[in-house]
Amino acid sequence: MNVSKSIWWTEFKDYLFITFGLILYSFGFTFFLMPYEIVTGGVAGIAAIVYYATSFPNSYTYFLVNAALLIMGLKILGWKFLMKTIYAILMLTFLLWLMKEMAPVDEQGNMVKILGEGQNFMSLIIGCMMTGSALGIVFLNNGSTGGSDIIAASVNKYYNFSLGTVLLFLDFIIIGSCMFIPQFGTLLERAYMVVFGFCTMVIENYMLDYIYNRQRSSVQFMIFSKKWQEIANAIGMQMEHGVTILDGHGWYTGQQQKVLCILAKKNESTTIFRIIKMIDPQAFVSQSSVIGVFGEGFDPIKVKVNNVETKQIE
Repeated sequence: MNVSKSIWWTEFKDYLFITFGLILYSFGFTFFLMPYEIVTGGVAGIAAIVYYATSFPNSYTYFLVNAALLIMGLKILGWKFLMKTIYAILMLTFLLWLMKEMAPVDEQGNMVKILGEGQNFMSLIIGCMMTGSALGIVFLNNGSTGGSDIIAASVNKYYNFSLGTVLLFLDFIIIGSCMFIPQFGTLLERAYMVVFGFCTMVIENYMLDYIYNRQRSSVQFMIFSKKWQEIANAIGMQMEHGVTILDGHGWYTGQQQKVLCILAKKNESTTIFRIIKMIDPQAFVSQSSVIGVFGEGFDPIKVKVNNVETKQIE
């Protein structure tokens, strides 16, 4: 029963934070990017390009393109991932429509520029910080906003490319397409739009990687304590965490010393420090950041090994 409640609560939190991320994304996109006709990447960017060129509602384009990509990604990502993606697509379609209805317009029916005339770049920075952070929140909670996120998640599942790197490549193609749309004005005006679009691409994907990797980053603890056994037992039992015991030798004292080595997620650091302090306040602890930890309980090793290399090792 407890296991069932835990699973239910985990799923509930995922959907709760995904919804928060979607609200943040639709708000930043609608209020800070669309009034200035700033192009972004992803399916939302495609929908915006269609809207700027034809006035066709961006929420409709967003839904139609995502429906096609969902069918393509079903086999790779599976139903569990796509259930949240379907939820996110439907919810974001609704939120984009809702935010568009809520956005203030002037007498001519044009969207009001919240920061005023000539503040395109500042609006770009604020909007992309919101949308990039929103994407990071959604991905952290096992969700996706669909579109190019589906492609990025599919690539990330098998290859060691960050989500931001994959999205950067896709966004480059989407934003660059503005150069070939005459409705956007002269060649100079189109170039201006593309440059701004590349800025959105960099800021948004930087924020995505920052939010996503910050929560998934790992640390290494080296713990020196006479109560090493009690600390190891507490961390192993209370946190269900692996602990490695190393043999050390003090240069000054000449005494043998047990050293605990622990690899943990960064968000587990506070709990580990609390356990150490409760058992041995005099313990000597070294904490360092690690670039990556791969294996059981951490990230999978996403490297392909062919048969020729395997035979050479054997």
